[in-house]
Amino acid sequence: MIYVQNLIKRLGGKTVLDNISYHFPQGEHIALVGDNGAGKSTLLNILCNLDEADEGTLIKPKGLVLGYLPQEPNPNPAETILKECLDGAQRIKAVEHVRDQYLKEMAESYSDELYEAYEKAENEFQAIGGYELESEAKKYLVGLGFSTEQFEDSPLELSGGWRMRLELARILVNKPNFLILDEPTNHLDLPSLIWLETYLKTFDGTVLFVSHDRALLNRLAAITLHLQQGSLTAYTGNYDQFVAQRDLINTQTEAQAKGLQNKQAELQKFVDRFGAKASKAAQAQSRQKMIDKLKEEEKSLKLPQAQRVISADLKIASPSGKQVLKLNKAAVGYSSPVAKNLSLSLQRGQRVAIIGANGIGKSTLVKTLANCLPLLQGELELGHNVMLGYHAQNHLDSLDAQETALENVLRSNTELSEQTVRSLLGQFLIQKDEVFKKVSVLSGGEKNRVSLCCLLAQQANFLILDEPTNHLDMSSADILANTLADFKGTILFVSHDRAFIDTVATHIFVVANANQSALFEGKLKDYEEVAERSGFPNILKA
Repeated sequence: MIYVQNLIKRLGGKTVLDNISYHFPQGEHIALVGDNGAGKSTLLNILCNLDEADEGTLIKPKGLVLGYLPQEPNPNPAETILKECLDGAQRIKAVEHVRDQYLKEMAESYSDELYEAYEKAENEFQAIGGYELESEAKKYLVGLGFSTEQFEDSPLELSGGWRMRLELARILVNKPNFLILDEPTNHLDLPSLIWLETYLKTFDGTVLFVSHDRALLNRLAAITLHLQQGSLTAYTGNYDQFVAQRDLINTQTEAQAKGLQNKQAELQKFVDRFGAKASKAAQAQSRQKMIDKLKEEEKSLKLPQAQRVISADLKIASPSGKQVLKLNKAAVGYSSPVAKNLSLSLQRGQRVAIIGANGIGKSTLVKTLANCLPLLQGELELGHNVMLGYHAQNHLDSLDAQETALENVLRSNTELSEQTVRSLLGQFLIQKDEVFKKVSVLSGGEKNRVSLCCLLAQQANFLILDEPTNHLDMSSADILANTLADFKGTILFVSHDRAFIDTVATHIFVVANANQSALFEGKLKDYEEVAERSGFPNILKA
């Protein structure tokens, strides 16, 4: 498949890709990992011709059909969801256009040559599945959670997450043989993620993907590419196997560096002691050359660098009463309900993960519970001394884009000093002059961290979190998960990250369909086991 040779890319005076070479093997599932800012998206952009390398060669085979999941949805989509999906079939559309052009020309002036050209185009259209295109598009849309009733709706009516699912359907309908997915789990709920994982396991082309979902990395990747300090290193195996191999190499490299340093120290003792003596001058000079050579050898070693990760200390101003929230026979939605008959009782100290069937409106539910949307039916009551903090999936729902990161956090708790807030932002890797950047110019990851910092500043005893790990690297997501697991208050959260759910949750609240929900004690596996015995729907079953 694609072959890159001696690629070099510089950004802002920093070399993010330093003479990398790799041949992407056909039919493999390849994970690309690395710290935030390592250059993963830069490499993907070069592979997709969205950016150019400063130096090096990019070789693509003639039969390559590339499918790339963009960071943002198409700003000018077709008038319906189905048509927007169909428009993604670029190969079929191109052949169809040529065929129809020949048909038009024959209607104006028939010739045997035109007919032969038309017949050739028609045969090609049939061979590549032109007449099955609409049924294939519908299959992908349903698999990604769209209902058949939505097919004629406008894509502009969809939320950002659903717009990205539509982008994924557009990719798949073009039948690519090389898929490039940049953080697909940021936009998919658990059932859709399970569907995508099942699809990718049977996909017979090459898959290159970036993800912070450890479970997906372990279940899908056969090769792991590690991008660090501008270098790309390939490891056989999934993420956990890569970590074990990397740690072993790092240990060996550190030991090698330590050995070189010890040799230099011994030689330096001789130089320091005898360098000034004429009788030993030649020997001292020889040892100095040996020291210089050892220093060069040490310099060539790629020692592991400490990863910048968030730190968090979630404090509460005061505890809530025992009963934190009571939801009774509730309906949530916008103009009409998307889920009804929802009942949930939360007790102090519980940490509840909300999972739901495709399109059930989990974000709508948490927005309602966070008082961002009105309750359509039923009763919602917060308990005594409950102080609520809300982290929105769309960070601009809770942040002011025209304010700086510092101003947003200061607004979250007016009693905190600027110095304290700057220290909090520093824990979330927003440091020095970065605190004065307007939220509108921040990356998705930076917006997420500012939103989490606002939550930290509020010192609330009841946290409602919608996809808090989006754009976080795995180490930071692990730190956040462990911090939330130690939190003394109550948490209600939505997440697509199975490892995160199982670390944090004490209970699982399942919205199985528009009229059926239940609370299960334990982790995801406990819910599946109880659902299997009781006959309650298992929405995680592929």
